[in-house]
Order: sequence, then C-alpha cells, then structure tokens
Amino acid sequence: MVLEIESRQTQIQRILQSKAFRTSEVQRNLLAYLAEKSIAGTADNLKEYVVGLDVFGKPASYDPRQESTVRMHVGRLRQKLAEYYRSEGLGDQVIVDLPKGGFKVTFEQRPTHAPPEPPAPEPVVDVKPHYYREIALAVALLIAVGCAAYFGLRLWHSERSGSQPQVANWTPELRQLWDPIISPNRPLMICMSSPAPGTTGLGTANGAFLLGQFLGERKKDVQLTPSEQLSMPEIAMGNVVFLGSNAASRQARALPEDRQLVLEPDGVHNLSPKPGEPVVLADRAPADPQDVGESYALVSHFPGLNGNGELLYFSGNKVPALTGAVQAFTDPVFARTLVAKMKDPHGALPHFYQVVIKVRSMDDMPIDIVYIFHRDLEGAGAVPSQ
Repeated sequence: MVLEIESRQTQIQRILQSKAFRTSEVQRNLLAYLAEKSIAGTADNLKEYVVGLDVFGKPASYDPRQESTVRMHVGRLRQKLAEYYRSEGLGDQVIVDLPKGGFKVTFEQRPTHAPPEPPAPEPVVDVKPHYYREIALAVALLIAVGCAAYFGLRLWHSERSGSQPQVANWTPELRQLWDPIISPNRPLMICMSSPAPGTTGLGTANGAFLLGQFLGERKKDVQLTPSEQLSMPEIAMGNVVFLGSNAASRQARALPEDRQLVLEPDGVHNLSPKPGEPVVLADRAPADPQDVGESYALVSHFPGLNGNGELLYFSGNKVPALTGAVQAFTDPVFARTLVAKMKDPHGALPHFYQVVIKVRSMDDMPIDIVYIFHRDLEGAGAVPSQ
C-alpha cells in the first residue's frame, strides 16, 4: 500500500512539473489539492463550497449557485489531464483522471501488454494568409446554421406534440426581464451581427444557441436572421434581440440617440459618468493563455422604432462577454441578483435600461459574471454596484 501511495504521489508531481501544467498555477493548485484529498480517502464527501474556500480563497459568503468558478476550473482540469496524456504522459504507467460528477481523482495502472504507440504527426496544412477570413466566416456560418436548425427543431417538436411550454425555471425575475420581449403578440427575431474583421463570430453564435435553448419552448414565432438580411420594416413590426460586437447600419438607425453607454473597440464607454464611475470599462486580455481575462458586455433594452415594440441588444467585443451576457439574462439565479440590483427604491424594475456586466473568463469560457452598474433610461440614472 505504501508503494502504491508513493507511486501516486510521484505521478502527481510528474504532472505538476509538466509543460501542460507549468504555466497555470491555478490548475496546479487544484490538481495538487484534489489529489491529496483523494489519496487520503477524503475526496468522496468533498463539496464545491469547500473547494472554493480552500483552493480559490473564496469568502465564507461564497455561494456556488451564483458562481461557477469551481465548476469551470474543474472542467478545465479534466481537459488539461487529457492533454497531458496525449503528449508528455504518453508513456506514463499511472493514468490520473478526474471523472465527472465529483472531485475524486482516480489512479489506474496502464496495461503493460499494450504499449502506447507514438502519436501520428498532425498533417501540415498550408493555409495562405488571405484565406484566414474566409475560413473564419465559414465556421461562423456553420454555427449560425446549427443555431437556426435548433430553433426550428424546438418549434417543430412543440407544434407537433401540442405540448405546453416547459416553464419549470420561468422564475418571477426571468419573467420581469423577458415578458416585455416575448409576451406581446409580435414576432420575435434573433438578429446575429456579421463577424467583425479578424473574428469568427463565435460569441454571437454561442449567444444565439443559448437563446434558442431558453426561448425555444417559451415563444413559438422566433426567427433567426443575419443582420444584413433584417429590414427596417421587420424591425418596426416585431421585437428584436440583437447579438453582436458592433451594430450594422440598420441596427444603428434603430438605436435611440440618448443612450448613455456605448460599446467601443476597447470596451464600454460611459458617456455621462456619475461620481466614482469610470469613463471607460476596458477589456483586458490575459497576460498568459492560461490566465484569466476580463471583458465587458453591454445589455441595452430600448423602445422600438417610433416607440413600437422592444429592442434588446447583447453587445460585447469578446466571445466570453457575449456568452456571459446571455447567460446572465437566462440563468434564474443571476436573474434574481440582476433584478434586485436594478429595482428602484419603490421596488419597480425600469422598462428601458442599459446594464454593464463584467465577465472573467479562461479559454473564452466565462467563469465569473458580475453586475457592475446600470442606467434607468426612464429617469433614475445609474445605480452603482454595491
């Protein structure tokens, strides 16, 4: 048994010193902690709350239901272990894994009768620079087509089965945020903006897919359309949810002139800052690919053209900003926090508003979403984060 424990500890040290883990202190600390608990036999009863306190230094008030930091890093740890065994750990005799559904690290002896074969070299593809944008646009188009198919499938299934919408997670806070958008007898359009130069539009596609999951059984007449195909009469006749980093010409004409927050290439600009508020909430790229980045999303709810209908904009320059913004407005737990922050002293939620949300991310995956402040476009002004 002593030798078995020693071999496990030796394998963990080998992994921690590998190239795959050397540049990520967070993943090193998480693996070392979970391995220690697993070897000691105490990992079976390990809770997400305890991991958050012990590894990530969360305060005692930390609520795993409102923060997904631990879950996101555990998922990343599984990916890095797989990455290690595909490269540096190809010949290791002890296989370390972290099965889903818990925090217990497993150790298995590699079968000796089947020596590992060296990985086949990856084919070298000579992609000329002027093809990069075409490939990126093709990827974004495929994702958009998938989103459209998902919308169609959900609608077809609902109409064929004749079932009522499943609203198990349709909380009072989600109703307050979304009822103006989906309740009126107006068609709802999800409009995806064209990818900005040098990007794939993945954040826009991610947002569209999340909205498809959320709205598919709550609103029947939902259409998905690229921004260049959306006409001004369609904006005037329906409610529109815009997704994208920049507004196309038709979208720009639909925006009101008195908006107080705008998205620029470097982040969200505060046109009328209140005391203590920043003028620019700038996106921050991670110093290292394994580090955590920060980006800002701007969510704006405006009246439609000529005061008819509703316009909801999810905008951000980075993939996690757009994804995180949609998550914030479709997650029951975060929606409760969001509505509580946005209510006025009389308990009323503004009908039209702008909200700034900060998204911390790793590998373009949101790991923490935070409300910063909002503007009540009907009078109250900004409410700073507490």
